[in-house]
Amino acid sequence: MSVADIRQQAINQGLVAEISGATLWRWLSSDALRPWQHRSWIFPRDPDFAVKAGLILDLYSRIWQGIPLGSDDFVISADEKTSVQARRRKQSTLPMASNRPMRIEHEYFREGAWTYLAAWDVHRAKVFGRCEAKTGIAPVNRLVSEVMSQEPYKSASRVFWIMDNCSAHRGKKAADRLRSQWPNLLLIHTPIHASWLNQIEIYFSIVQRKVLTPNDFKSLAELEQRLLAFQRYYEQTAKPFKWTFTRGDLQTLLAKIDAKRLTPAA
Repeated sequence: MSVADIRQQAINQGLVAEISGATLWRWLSSDALRPWQHRSWIFPRDPDFAVKAGLILDLYSRIWQGIPLGSDDFVISADEKTSVQARRRKQSTLPMASNRPMRIEHEYFREGAWTYLAAWDVHRAKVFGRCEAKTGIAPVNRLVSEVMSQEPYKSASRVFWIMDNCSAHRGKKAADRLRSQWPNLLLIHTPIHASWLNQIEIYFSIVQRKVLTPNDFKSLAELEQRLLAFQRYYEQTAKPFKWTFTRGDLQTLLAKIDAKRLTPAA
């Protein structure tokens, strides 16, 4: 909605006989109103949201069931980034030059897509990843095996895997399946619609900015090579993410959401 639209509505509804754009801007600014903007959000739908989220926040603070984790306990955050496309531009990209940004052709050929599966050691700042043709139980098992078959995870007392509710690792069945293969693995699910609690999403956002933007790859092989090379490069200077959202913050947020939920719609 533009200022001109708001002005016309104010006149049509009889709020004013006439008003200038400058005056309207002043009114909106004084009340900090921006009717041309909107923000999407979603109410928590998981009945056990607080409990599940609390467990994950505790693990980030190296606590499990009220007891500090031991030195041989590890926390892994994992997920899939689906449909990572290789887009070959119809004209060659021109590199940046003095006083000129990179120029990239808008149109492209689709060279296929990977599912990029990655796991992030929350406290050691180690990243593991692989490209698969599609997602599913078998690709997830290959990622988990890649991590769990090497030290220190192979001999660890416990390795907590934080994952969402994707069909490839959903529910108790998936937890039991993984535990049967790796007895020291504990699968911890995020609440429904709570990917923001999973630290691997932070790494995926870094990959999106630094590897996939702009998307200009001649082939799937080049895309895979770039993703895996970035993992090695990133680990050279990586540090654990500075996670500051606590259980207290969670309770404050849920209280605000409950207040909104109880407010009747206009």
